[in-house]
Amino acid sequence: MNPLPWMHHLIIAPVLLPLLVGALLIPVNQKRHARKFAFSVASGALLWGVAIALLVLVDQEHWPDGIGVYLASNWAAPFGIVLMVDRLAALMLVLTSTIALAVLVFSARRWDRVGVHFHSLFQFLLMGLNGAFLTNDLFNLFVFFEVMLAASYGLVLHGYNLRRIQAGMQYIAINLAASLLFLIGVSLIYAASGTLNIADLATRVSGLGAQDTWLLQIGATVLALAFLTKGAMWPLGFWLPTTYASASAPVGAMLVLMTKVGVYAVLRVWLAVFGEGSGEGASALAGFGLAALTVGGLATLLFGAVGMLSSEDGGRMAGYGAIISSGTLLVVIGHSGSAVLASGLYYLLGSTLAMAAFMLLIELTERIRPPGAALLAITMEAFAIEDKPEDPVGVGMPGTLTFLGLSFAACALVISGMPPLSGFVAKFSLFHAMLGATQGEVPATTWLIIALMVLGGLAAIIALMRLGVRTFWASGAVTAPRLQFSEAVPVGALVLACVLLTVQAGAVFDYLGRTANGLLRSTDYSARVLGEPPVQRAPAGGAQ
Repeated sequence: MNPLPWMHHLIIAPVLLPLLVGALLIPVNQKRHARKFAFSVASGALLWGVAIALLVLVDQEHWPDGIGVYLASNWAAPFGIVLMVDRLAALMLVLTSTIALAVLVFSARRWDRVGVHFHSLFQFLLMGLNGAFLTNDLFNLFVFFEVMLAASYGLVLHGYNLRRIQAGMQYIAINLAASLLFLIGVSLIYAASGTLNIADLATRVSGLGAQDTWLLQIGATVLALAFLTKGAMWPLGFWLPTTYASASAPVGAMLVLMTKVGVYAVLRVWLAVFGEGSGEGASALAGFGLAALTVGGLATLLFGAVGMLSSEDGGRMAGYGAIISSGTLLVVIGHSGSAVLASGLYYLLGSTLAMAAFMLLIELTERIRPPGAALLAITMEAFAIEDKPEDPVGVGMPGTLTFLGLSFAACALVISGMPPLSGFVAKFSLFHAMLGATQGEVPATTWLIIALMVLGGLAAIIALMRLGVRTFWASGAVTAPRLQFSEAVPVGALVLACVLLTVQAGAVFDYLGRTANGLLRSTDYSARVLGEPPVQRAPAGGAQ
């Protein structure tokens, strides 16, 4: 058999590496947590390197059209398991590995010791996330979703207390219902089209009869409900703020990524199958559901803005901030223009990094409390009113309050879209792209989208300023909290990534422009995936 170039096997590495490491860490005794942490961080660093390598390879078009196709079982599409990496998938892999590595380092001194199998569950979560970004098949997408969710169930309950168990049970029930919808939607799509390969489905849509077309639309609608439940579209995202507020800080940061997986799945499937570039014969279904995504995104934006203003807890604010982010991205998908998509992807990068940093920062800022609050916590513990609060760890560091204050301000600016950081650049470019996409008079829908995005940013900055004032200035005698360098470095790194995203906005937008153009050329995408030949066996002894 003719061997593939070694770089081609990088496509499957983001799935295999965390699978193997997670399995190997299961039998390791929890007392050897330092060894488990070392393996887990080494795996995370290697994953980050693989993701960067894949991003460079696809952007330099090492593979035709910048799309790498890996036939896992050496069966040509649509019959075998196909993994595919393009500019969007590579970008999501880099984002995932960056946040995951920061979360692992943050967990080093505390959270990885609270319960058993933290690192194994974390690795399986990464496997599910990476597989969902790389797969080109709806059923395999379902499988990777379930791997991701099964790991997240354990992580949401990690370091459990009463509040965490209650929120975790709600989270599990909602996601099990969404998984059932996912399976029903996939079954209906297969019954209508005879395929679950996304690229193959895009080519078959134009040839379906009226009855099969109707069945495909029902299946796609049910599938969208599953995606949008995980992506937190209103009213399907009611579970998210409670889960964010109850989860431990590292798990909350990973939940930010998991919310984006639902949005990514909608973006990938809808632009490939129902996008304007899905082929000449598919005009009857071109744009199906995009208007509903726009309306749902607007409702989600409004719901998130109201929720931000009504929240007092930092975790719930982060949850509503993630809902605002999802609403904005759904509106972007509904527009589906090249410039709008590029700006939306830039917004996805900045908001995800800032929200992950904010989730980690919440735990550190909660250690800023006056002595009276600590006495009250001890009294409540003595009378069994509430679960025992976790003791602060670490040592006092010079400039701790300055670091926490500046990091909090940076996250607030990015999340709310205020200048001068990447959140403002993203929203300004979105406004420019939406207004530039119209010819003549600007539609009322566009003005409504802009107004709600401004309203969401205003609500976010009011809520976060209120939280910041209460934390840093209005809590009486503020003393510097005790924290580890391993807790401060990941937060600083994520904030620095937001700053670099602002400084290098030109280069990032160039890449995202190429990404958006590739997403809109779905015919090229289908031809590339379906045209990938299997590896041929070499004839024995040179004879056929």
